[in-house]
Amino acid sequence: MATTDGTPLTLYLIKRLELVSRSLLDDALRPRGLTTLQYTALTVLEARGATSSAQLARRSFLRPQTMHEMVLTLEKRGLIRREAQQGNKRVLLATLTEAGQELLAECRPAVLELERAMLEQFSPGQRAVFREALELGIGSLAPLARERESTDGGRD
Repeated sequence: MATTDGTPLTLYLIKRLELVSRSLLDDALRPRGLTTLQYTALTVLEARGATSSAQLARRSFLRPQTMHEMVLTLEKRGLIRREAQQGNKRVLLATLTEAGQELLAECRPAVLELERAMLEQFSPGQRAVFREALELGIGSLAPLARERESTDGGRD
């Protein structure tokens, strides 16, 4: 994946960064029995509180079917609990249990170490610019993803 001048596409570089960071995160989380995707879902619940599986799927960048299976696994492990939403008993809202909060706290040092390792060669200013550029890129593509999801249900 290269531009016309032979340099790698930015999308390709982002994908490479995602692959290496996910591999390293999986390795760091494996001893605690978590995958990167499970960790992401738990951190979404930590930040957002009670969340439906559909909302959790969107915020964790997963398909609803995949999230449903993950939620069942996390619930069986006692890391989350689900309760019917007031006013709509068909919607189950997931929340972190105390065990889920404790596991996230155990994982946090390893995750922060990977973040530090990735950014250690950046100056503080470069870190800020890097984060801002990533946020702008996400903001630019998010409407396209929402449009796609609304027109075809997010299917490939």
